[in-house]
Amino acid sequence: MGGWNSGRRSGYPTVEDGLTIDLALMLRRGWISDGACGSGNLHWSRRGQRFASIGHRYDLSDPESASLTLSFTWTPSGGKPQQVEQRIALVSTVPNYGGRRWWMLCPFTDRRVAKLHLPPGAGKFACRTAWRLPYQSQRVAHRDRPFEKLFRLQRKLGCYEGFEAGLQRPKGMWRRTYERHWERYLQIEEVCAVEMGAVLSRLKRLEKETLREQP
Repeated sequence: MGGWNSGRRSGYPTVEDGLTIDLALMLRRGWISDGACGSGNLHWSRRGQRFASIGHRYDLSDPESASLTLSFTWTPSGGKPQQVEQRIALVSTVPNYGGRRWWMLCPFTDRRVAKLHLPPGAGKFACRTAWRLPYQSQRVAHRDRPFEKLFRLQRKLGCYEGFEAGLQRPKGMWRRTYERHWERYLQIEEVCAVEMGAVLSRLKRLEKETLREQP
């Protein structure tokens, strides 16, 4: 079992920022098998470097009680690392062309889904709808625009991009000009703080639910 989620990202999380469980991919790769029981490990890599891994157990022997159990390390904000075991109920359908298709039930929406996601800082996997996660290509949505404005202003002044990263006056810039930029930065940052507060509140609520379920 592995852990991750260390550090802080610089804006609203997207699907690509976290971990994704793709049940169909696991079946195609033979990591789980229809009609069988077993266990294994899932790994995630970026640029050839492994950055996360979790353990899993599955039981697909009985379609009426099939499940996938995920085991991983989770660190609550300001807390100590904890071991999490999350059981995901599985259901199946029979397509018109025959065979069987497996689905996962999202633990928060109870929706039948093919993929579950774990964004940075979260303690449970859930569907994209439950987390309200956009894809990176969709990131400039209503709630993401303040962050894009913030980063654009930081780039304009040659500063480090990131929420709460602040601004620095470039060499040679008039102080009055910088003060206008700084006032604009504070206005945008206030809107970003509201969006980030909503995300953190959601994570903390799910942290409490995860903690209550731990033995």
